[in-house]
Amino acid sequence: MSDDKSKRGQVDRNRASASEPYEVAYFAKKHGISSEDAKRIIMRHGPDRDAADKAASKLK
Repeated sequence: MSDDKSKRGQVDRNRASASEPYEVAYFAKKHGISSEDAKRIIMRHGPDRDAADKAASKLK
């Protein structure tokens, strides 16, 4: 699933894409975790950023 950069707004902000390196890097930096952990979390929880955020907070 690729990020459709033409779609912007709240719905797009609530989704994370493991196939987009910049999103994985942002997610990793935001939570202070490795890129590998970030990608694994995003892939496990799908594009649901809330669920991924909760999983990342448990890693800390």
